Amino acid sequence: MAHNNQKTLIAMKKAKTSLEKVIKMIEDGKYCVDVIQQNLAVIGLLRSANTGLLEGHVNHCIKDACEKGRKKDIEEKMHELMHILKIAQTK
Repeated sequence: MAHNNQKTLIAMKKAKTSLEKVIKMIEDGKYCVDVIQQNLAVIGLLRSANTGLLEGHVNHCIKDACEKGRKKDIEEKMHELMHILKIAQTK
């Protein structure tokens, strides 16, 4: 996981801060549309962070397995990738 870049970490921290704001807005009884808009911002930040994580996995973990030519590792990494992509399509 050391290959995750700063951009992904920043997106995660912003999502955390924004989520805390959404929770506070709900607790304070803020207007529904305002809460929804802020919640959509959280979702966008998490999607961005997830894309960064996926790019890191492909560019480092999968690439490393391919460069080393370890067929078993390549198959395992590709299976993991397909599993994650299937999950992502349902969300």
